[in-house]
Amino acid sequence: MARKKQYIEEEVLERAMDLFWIKGYENTSMQMLEQKMGINKFSIYSSFDSKKNLFIECLKLYRNKVGRLTNELERSTAGVIAIKEYFYNFLKLTAGKGFGKGCLVTNTLNDIDKETDNKIVKQIESFRDDLRQVFLNKLILENDEDLKTVEEQANYLMISMIGLSSASKICLDDQLKNYTENTFKRL
Repeated sequence: MARKKQYIEEEVLERAMDLFWIKGYENTSMQMLEQKMGINKFSIYSSFDSKKNLFIECLKLYRNKVGRLTNELERSTAGVIAIKEYFYNFLKLTAGKGFGKGCLVTNTLNDIDKETDNKIVKQIESFRDDLRQVFLNKLILENDEDLKTVEEQANYLMISMIGLSSASKICLDDQLKNYTENTFKRL
């Protein structure tokens, strides 16, 4: 007879996500996960099979959190203004003590070797491509320029978002606001 879990999987997954978000995949040990999640290795492996699978579940959870912002952006009819608001909402979501935590996806890209784990890279690429598509759709709403120009603008915004997420880890609020405002002056 299997033992009943003495923890709520969603709660321990949230704690693991926070640890990965701050420490990164490579720098997070199983001992750190045990301590942060409040469960032992056996329970971690029983629920998630491996550190990698646990991390992939954390990426999915993160995507759901950011997905709320993305869904709000998709529903908006404001175009570029809505994308700018998304940037500011993202900063609120990723705020930490002092400086921000950045973006879990961007942090992971800086943390792992692309050749190391294709499954993780696929999750990250999917996240990036989906967000770029939302930017593209919003830009098309209010742009009378050719599709090539709009696609270049969507790429610019996607890369700007990556820059913002990295900068949020070390820059002050005023600097991040200045960066965001200047990003949108070009559109």
